[in-house]
Amino acid sequence: MSEIKERIIGAVSIMNEKDAEMVWQLIQTTFHLANAEETEPYEDELQAIAEYHNGTPDYQPNHSQDEVIRELGLSS
Repeated sequence: MSEIKERIIGAVSIMNEKDAEMVWQLIQTTFHLANAEETEPYEDELQAIAEYHNGTPDYQPNHSQDEVIRELGLSS
């Protein structure tokens, strides 16, 4: 077994059930995303991305990363 796999198993073995469930969901999501079909974006999606990159206020985040982490209950 590789060192990284041993480290993952060690970390999971000492986690509480809630944290272990979150890790399992992350693993499942990673596999689903890896198998997702890539599609071309729609014109309105491309426009929204361009507006975000151009700094248009209506397309900028309203919350900081810290606020989102707290809201999702991910802070330690």
